[in-house]
Amino acid sequence: MFDTIKSRGLVLLGCGKMGSAMLEGWLKQGLPADSVWVKDPYPSDWLKGQGVHLNETLPQSPALVLVAVKPQMMEEALPVLKTYGNGDTIFLSIAAGTTITHYESTLGAQIPVIRSIPNTPAAIGRGITALIGNAQIDEAALQLAETLLSTIGQTVRLDDEGQMDAVTAMSGSGPAYVFHLIEALAVAGEAQGLSPELSMTLAKATVGGAGQLAEDSSETPTQLRINVTSPNGTTQAALEVLMNEHNGFLPLLHDAIAAATRRSKELGA
Repeated sequence: MFDTIKSRGLVLLGCGKMGSAMLEGWLKQGLPADSVWVKDPYPSDWLKGQGVHLNETLPQSPALVLVAVKPQMMEEALPVLKTYGNGDTIFLSIAAGTTITHYESTLGAQIPVIRSIPNTPAAIGRGITALIGNAQIDEAALQLAETLLSTIGQTVRLDDEGQMDAVTAMSGSGPAYVFHLIEALAVAGEAQGLSPELSMTLAKATVGGAGQLAEDSSETPTQLRINVTSPNGTTQAALEVLMNEHNGFLPLLHDAIAAATRRSKELGA
């Protein structure tokens, strides 16, 4: 799967947590370190020890450039890659908020570019990444991108780039909502007399285990919820609060995702 990259090379622009997680996966899957060029102004000790070309002169026509810099660094970083514009080098972006149009206007209208949005569980190989390419991207390029991104978790394809704002609001920012659920669950347990340590342990394991069960089970989350809920039992008592149509989970989360989507659109404007 790495034959083209082995022969032409891969450039990784930025190697923070996400970039490092992907690079580690590629190397474990057999990509030779000398096929990778990394540009990063503050390389970690781990990166320095991987045997990749670090901050060296870039190859003339790499198979793929993965853009993994922070949005605020984009204007400074992209011009370095102008020589690759309008060629057959694929640009795969995991940079939040940077549109396909921005790459086309900066590097050339005919540039093959794939925009993607991963999320932070990618650090442990449990992320999910949504992606979409421009008109210059064919099926083979999408499959190559999915192969590279699969080292950090699942991938899904979007129908149009306009869905990116909702994806950013849901799965991109979503881990923070789940972490807050853990915080809230632990605080609620403390209020009922549990120690902070015990309450946090229970909250983490409950959320983590339920999430894994939802992913692995052939049953829907709705059915799984029903399975836990005995008539007139403790779960039903709690769900009558959480599923309140006016101020329960659903309307609250609906408003939260809508707010995040609006902000994503504002930042990408």
